[in-house]
Amino acid sequence: MVNLEWYRTFKAIYKTGTLTGAAEILFISQPGASLHLTSLESYVGYKLFERTGRRMIPTEKAKVLYNALVAPLNKLEEIEKSFQKSTEKHTPTISVGMCFETFQLTLEQYIHTLPFNVIIRFGEYPEMLENLEKGILDLIITPQKGVSTQILHEAFSSETIVLVGGNETDSEVFQEILTKNDPIELENWLKQEKWYGTTGDMEHLFRFWQLNFNKNPEFRPNYIVPNLNSIVRCLASGKGLAIIPDFLCRKELEEQKVRLIWKGYSPLTNTLYFGNRKNTIYVDEINLIKELFRKTMLAIE
Repeated sequence: MVNLEWYRTFKAIYKTGTLTGAAEILFISQPGASLHLTSLESYVGYKLFERTGRRMIPTEKAKVLYNALVAPLNKLEEIEKSFQKSTEKHTPTISVGMCFETFQLTLEQYIHTLPFNVIIRFGEYPEMLENLEKGILDLIITPQKGVSTQILHEAFSSETIVLVGGNETDSEVFQEILTKNDPIELENWLKQEKWYGTTGDMEHLFRFWQLNFNKNPEFRPNYIVPNLNSIVRCLASGKGLAIIPDFLCRKELEEQKVRLIWKGYSPLTNTLYFGNRKNTIYVDEINLIKELFRKTMLAIE
């Protein structure tokens, strides 16, 4: 079998025109380059270069051989570089899991400032915790704590799940019923209204109803929209009700685009946590993202 280095030396001689130049490119000795060429010529059975005083001129057969070899050799060299261990410092890539609405309200505006690569993943909180443990995610923002001893949870903010309505929603009747302290009448009024929900996440509605009426809601939302931010925009355009975290609509509440209807008999509050593995090589990158979250949540509050 032909030694691959013979072909590499042949290519280097062809390009540089000298044994010395080929030896320098390949980091071998000139006698070594000469030996490779002699061995290849012996193998193919014909001379590949005409030796002159300063240059080595390729023969016609050498030109044919070069044209046949150059593309495969270049491909092999690309593969070699791809798999070769590099001493260069690569830009790290951090994978972060959170809900879509949290990303839009917090990290989205800072993405372009981060000095490293970021992959944002959306999903359900149990799935995020599982992917964090597996190493698929490096950081998650979640209201749910896992039980793994390898995961560090750090509280950084909170959210209150509230009942909000559109700016045209008449809440006076609701407030009158509320003073009667009659949960059944209160629930009946709520069920008669138009409701907004999201495609995949009804957790807020179910938990709010369980806490205040001790059962699951006996209705389904009339309008299913892509996400909670969509709900806020829809409510700002007219009537309707929805159960959402208060921090997602603080600006709209201040601008009176939506109305805070009710916090419930007992407020439903979630603590928000950062979750990351205790043993991580991305401490600095994760801390920078955490700082941006704290900054944004403080501004919202």
